[in-house]
Amino acid sequence: MSAERGSSELVSRKLRHIDACLRPESQYQTVKTGLERVAWPYRALPELDLSSIDLRTTLLGKPLNAPLLIGAMTGGAEKSALINRNLATAAQKLGLGMMLGSQRVMLERPEARASFQIRKVAPDILLIGNLGAAQLLRGYGVEQLTAAIEQVGGDALALHLNPLQEAMQTGGDTHWAGILARLQGVVPQVPYPLLLKEVGHGLGAAVARQVADVGFAALDVAGAGGTSWARVEQLAEHGAVLSPDLCEVGIPTAQALQEVRGVLPTMPLIASGGIRTGLDMARALLLGADAAAVARPLLESALHSAEAVQAQLERLIWELRVALFVGGFGSVGDVKAAGSGSYV
Repeated sequence: MSAERGSSELVSRKLRHIDACLRPESQYQTVKTGLERVAWPYRALPELDLSSIDLRTTLLGKPLNAPLLIGAMTGGAEKSALINRNLATAAQKLGLGMMLGSQRVMLERPEARASFQIRKVAPDILLIGNLGAAQLLRGYGVEQLTAAIEQVGGDALALHLNPLQEAMQTGGDTHWAGILARLQGVVPQVPYPLLLKEVGHGLGAAVARQVADVGFAALDVAGAGGTSWARVEQLAEHGAVLSPDLCEVGIPTAQALQEVRGVLPTMPLIASGGIRTGLDMARALLLGADAAAVARPLLESALHSAEAVQAQLERLIWELRVALFVGGFGSVGDVKAAGSGSYV
């Protein structure tokens, strides 16, 4: 396949991914995040005012008005540009962070760069770029990772792991032998903070031990229980989920948080994967997360308007505030300080 044809197919697949993610079949069917089993404390005498709850925090050296990021979604097509613009506009208004969709298409097709350019509408937000870690075995290195950050005015870059998704894709990146050595060689040389994340099937203790000394600034556990990108890939390619049992494989979000926090007690952690409510966010903080990321719940709104996205985010933030209020926590820091696996 020629490079031009390959990059065109990449753009086409991005559009099919959007359509697939909107289908209910894209979600895990039998696996839950495990956050529903986290017992949230309730205090009938909170000695707090709801309006005084302090949700502010800092991630990667940048302030957030709440411990919430818009998770990685898309890029590379006109529809993607609309989605990213609406998401970024809402993030700017609320003082939240945002992670871009995979930028490989942008590096291979410069004309696709515009769909990732959101700094005009969101000059101040924490902006995290995104590339597949598997590309490090296909010629990517410090130059490409740095370009992915600088060409969008980003603050950091996430390298995503997605072996199950790639295995479900015809022609996917299934040669992963040697990836850890490449990470060890490249990550310390990039002059920006780098994160490691999954795409929704979870990081666990084994991976945390593997990358403990690589030099990542944060990890996004991206656990199972929300969108299964193995399902998305089969829906996008075949119109149906052909291997439903394999598509349910993954480490539930709550378990992933506990496992990774147990190995890396001081590493900044982002909780994503099935985060649907403010209470989910609160429970994730209790299990050791520093922030949560939400993607799929915002997709439909992002196709309509920034105002629709903002309304959804405001609801999540209000729910988080109420959860802390009735739990007797005056701030995000108070929740993290109280965190314990005994709540599960």
